[in-house]
Amino acid sequence: METVLTCLEIAEAQNCDPSGQVVGTQPPPGKCNQENNFQCCKEGKVYQTFTCSPHPAHPAVLTLNGFAQGEDGGGASECDSQFHDNNTPIVAPSTGWFKFRNKKRCMNNIAITGNGRVVTAMVVDECDSTRGCDEEHDYQPPCHNNIVDASKAVWRALGVPEEKWGHLHVTWVDA
Repeated sequence: METVLTCLEIAEAQNCDPSGQVVGTQPPPGKCNQENNFQCCKEGKVYQTFTCSPHPAHPAVLTLNGFAQGEDGGGASECDSQFHDNNTPIVAPSTGWFKFRNKKRCMNNIAITGNGRVVTAMVVDECDSTRGCDEEHDYQPPCHNNIVDASKAVWRALGVPEEKWGHLHVTWVDA
């Protein structure tokens, strides 16, 4: 099924400027989850926030995320209030992509192309581009507006060697 975008939606996606900022605070000792090479907020550093994301045809950055309880993904997923097995191909796109048309992508699949392969993964959560540097977000900065946080299963399916997991330029479409 093909998605038809209005001229306003296309214009907004192409002009996805920062919508605000978050000022970093020093995380309490041992409270910033640095699993999967995540960075902790730095005291006084200004981080941009975004309510929008570029059009999906724009290249994205695939990042590694843990979706099980206690991992770097934070709380239960936004779509179903559950934690998920990282051996399942699941993702958490940036806020603008996640909230497109009132969370239309929740529990639906996207097809991710990277490393010469394509993998289908279910959207279960949001990579929050509007907030961060707080306990709810494991004292990590807000996501950038072009992120697709992915489980280990997605990285494996794309054939990326484990030592290179972390950041990969990809494209994606609704599947």
